[in-house]
This record gives sequence, structure tokens and C-alpha cells, in this order.
Amino acid sequence: MIDLSIIIVSYNTREFLKKCLESILSSIGGKIDYEVIVVDNASTDGSRGLIEEEFLNRHSGKRRRSASRISMVQRDSGQARMTKDVEVIFIQNKKNLGFSRANNIGVKQAKGRYLLFLNPDTIVYPNTLQTMVDFMDKHKDAGAATCKVVLPNGEIDDATHRGFPTPWNALCYFSGLSKLFTHSKLFNGYSLGWLDVSKTHEIDALAGAFMLVRRDAGDQVGWWDEDYFFYGEDIDFCYRLKEKRWKVFYVPTVSILHFKGVSGGIKSISKKITTATLETKKRARQERFKAMKIFYKKHYQDKYPKAITWFVYKAIFLKETL
Repeated sequence: MIDLSIIIVSYNTREFLKKCLESILSSIGGKIDYEVIVVDNASTDGSRGLIEEEFLNRHSGKRRRSASRISMVQRDSGQARMTKDVEVIFIQNKKNLGFSRANNIGVKQAKGRYLLFLNPDTIVYPNTLQTMVDFMDKHKDAGAATCKVVLPNGEIDDATHRGFPTPWNALCYFSGLSKLFTHSKLFNGYSLGWLDVSKTHEIDALAGAFMLVRRDAGDQVGWWDEDYFFYGEDIDFCYRLKEKRWKVFYVPTVSILHFKGVSGGIKSISKKITTATLETKKRARQERFKAMKIFYKKHYQDKYPKAITWFVYKAIFLKETL
């Protein structure tokens, strides 16, 4: 078994994917045996041609010492078939299957002790992957961990340092109370604002942009819940890890850059660089609110009075409408 399988789900992020892959190949030292698995959700921007030209042809027969022996994989016919030895496994889906389902397809191909779920609109810095693998090796109770995920404006991506969205945490966040009382444990449970983001500590949930998972932990929870298409699945994953008594860690000693929301198109920070069409943006918004309802129904509906449940669904409906 190799050390690390890096799984990247891509949808029309050709140029970002290229930079992400280049950053991975240039950042990993010789200590880690790894593989890179790209699961493409039927992109129409030439992503497949990019992989073939930039990575298949360029590196064919020139395996790096630190890379595992990996091959190109094609799923057009529904059956995976091996072609030639390269540095990137490429899985082509015939249609957009969503984030969870595509990740699970990658999991089936993965051979690593650890699986890193990484967004294509990220840049991996030197030593990040080695440090994170070392951290997981030392912390046997860690089911998952993330590094410091930095946005282009220099701020930390708050989605990677999260509390679970209980009705109270969500109310404080969407009402603005959490911004008024940034460091309050009572009012900013949504972002865990009272914790020192310069130090390593346990958190409730991290983001799928950079999510390093121990294979044993992922196997126990059954990996990604395919009821989620886009958004919410990473919080759900962490919630189920916690139920199995695994810990989730935030490790800020190393970092990556995250452009954030390039494929979905509904994040303000990437509105000028997004590759999303209007149709994709519309679906992303729909799936965002659908994910809220799915998560609440699965994990909270039976734990709270019906009056609170009614209020939660009404609040989601109102926010979606606005």
C-alpha cells in the first residue's frame, strides 16, 4: 500500500487543474509514495486533452522517483481500462455525477493509506503534503485533517475551520451575531471563532478543498454520502467521523492557496475568474440549500422539537428565496 492517494474532482476547471497538478508534482519530496487521481465530471473545456498532452505525453516513461506507478484510466464505456504508465490517473465520467459520487469513484481506484480530497482550484505549497502525512502518522486518533487554506485575499478560508451547523450556530451566523461577537464561544460556534487559528487543534468540520482522510476512518463511515450533489457533503463526512469517535484536526503549520468556487461560480471571491456558466451557477445555488435540508434531516431532525424544525426549514426557504 502506498502512502497517499490524491483525488481531484474536476468540472470545467482546465487551467486551474493544470496549475494544481503542477504544484503537486513539484511540491512532494522523495519520502512519499503517492498517486494522483483526477475524476472529471464530463467537462467540456478540454480538460481531458490537457491531461493527455501535459501529463500523459510529457511524463510517459519518465516516472519521478517519488511517484507511484500509475496509469491513465478511461470510463467512457463504463469499464475502466489501463493504457500506458503516466503520473496521473484520469477517470472520465460520461456526465456530471456530483462531488460525492465522483469522489467515491476515485476512492475505488485509490491505493493509499491516506486519501487527500483536493479541489482543482488550489495550489499546493512545498512540504505541505509531507507534513500532513507525518501529522496523521503521529496522531492515530485523527480520522481527517486539513492544513491552513488561504484565499487569494490572504484570509483563511472559514469553511475549513467550522463548527457543526446546529440550529443555534446557524442562527447566529446568518443573523450576523457571529460577526459582532467574533471570538465568542456562545455566538460564533459556526466558525469556532474562539480558537487560535495559528495553532493546531481539533475542529468539528473541515472543507473538501483539502481533506486528508485515514483509510480506516473512511472505510468505517462508508466514505462520501451520495445524497449530496454539491455542498454539505464535507460537513456530513466529518459529522459521521465524529460519530465513530474519530477526531478532525486543523494544522496551520503548512498551507495551500484556494481560489474557491471556480467551478460553482457563486462565491464572491472568485466571481471574476469562475468558469461556471449561468446554468451551473443556478444549480450550485439550488444544491447549496438542498444540502442544508439534507444535513438537517439526517442529523438533527430527530433531536430537536418540531417547532425548531419548522423554523429551520422556513429559514432555509426564506434565504433561498432572497
